[in-house]
Amino acid sequence: MNYKILLYIGGLILLTFGFQQKQTLPDGFVYAKSIIPDLDVELRYYSQNNFVGDTIDGYKANRLILTKGTVEKLKLVQDELQQQNLCLKVYDGYRPQRAVNHFMVWARELNDTINKSLFYPEVKKRNLFKAGYIATRSGHSRGSTIDLTITNGETGEPLDMGSPYDFFGKASWIAYENLTDEQKKNRQLLQTVMLKHNFRNYSKEWWHFTLRWEPFPKTYFDFEVE
Repeated sequence: MNYKILLYIGGLILLTFGFQQKQTLPDGFVYAKSIIPDLDVELRYYSQNNFVGDTIDGYKANRLILTKGTVEKLKLVQDELQQQNLCLKVYDGYRPQRAVNHFMVWARELNDTINKSLFYPEVKKRNLFKAGYIATRSGHSRGSTIDLTITNGETGEPLDMGSPYDFFGKASWIAYENLTDEQKKNRQLLQTVMLKHNFRNYSKEWWHFTLRWEPFPKTYFDFEVE
């Protein structure tokens, strides 16, 4: 309990009492930094630097939430990379269903294309559903899916993966061949280290991984990120 002295009048001290409420996560979920304190987290949906161009519903803090088993495996990935003077950078983890709903509403507003040139230059917005880039459900809402990349341990700069995070196009596909040798090497490193620690990839997004045998395979959560 917190209290603050407001006024001192005629010998009377008036106090205001306040209670700090902390979000209670569902059983099985944790804040990632409680296990990996040095993890670099930049939740893109808690910013305007994303394909919508605005903060997404349900994201109220830059705090990465995941299932406990996911974070424990992710720590093994981080530990292994740090032996090579490399680190992980996370762009998204648990995603509330209300954020997915926000994407669906945005996708139907065909004139809202503020970040088209950056994230989907070759895809017409009306085709985002058909092409599979926007869906009514997301594995992220189950709490064991994560979007990430690798950074230089000294500079913090992301390694060149050949396309930006959340880029809607073939350049983001794992099998995309029109890459430099360095870009291929970087992607292969990410795929290899994640697969080694029981994360399965998604073939059309080099950054997207889901924990094998995830604890909530059929449950889509909607508590806020705060």
